[in-house]
Amino acid sequence: MEEAEVPLEQLHEEIHHRAEHSGERWISWVALSTALLAVLAAIASLVSGMRANEAMMSQIESSDNWAYYQAKGIKAAVLDAKMTLSGTATEQDQAKAHQYQEEQGEIQKEARAKETAAKMNFHQHEIFARGVTMFQIAIAIAAISALTKRQIYWLVSMFIGAAGCIFLALGFAAH
Repeated sequence: MEEAEVPLEQLHEEIHHRAEHSGERWISWVALSTALLAVLAAIASLVSGMRANEAMMSQIESSDNWAYYQAKGIKAAVLDAKMTLSGTATEQDQAKAHQYQEEQGEIQKEARAKETAAKMNFHQHEIFARGVTMFQIAIAIAAISALTKRQIYWLVSMFIGAAGCIFLALGFAAH
């Protein structure tokens, strides 16, 4: 699960161009803040993708463990059918049946742990993805402020960028 990237390079170039040719000093701050927001968006996107990959790997490992669990269950059922049909249960067969049950218990614990890890990683991915979205919105609004020369839009973009920072912090705190 990769995050869709919004091409922001043209916006950065336009903001920097406007900052250089404008007599207004605050537009230079818009250019600087959008560069910082872009860096934060890249970090959040990278970590979001990493968490999505880890979630997928944990889920695959969990599925593998559940398949192994079922295989042990089938072996136990075949052994139980053999003991029932033959009418005799040797000590060796009973020990093997007990071993299958113990192994299934261990496999089940491991599969559930992998499921939990997958859910946790996916939850973190979602938090970081929200941060990426906030940063991208903030960058776009900052570009609008530079293009329209309205400082209020830049302040709005900084507020939205702060929300992105909160999501970034929450994602790291959810570890």
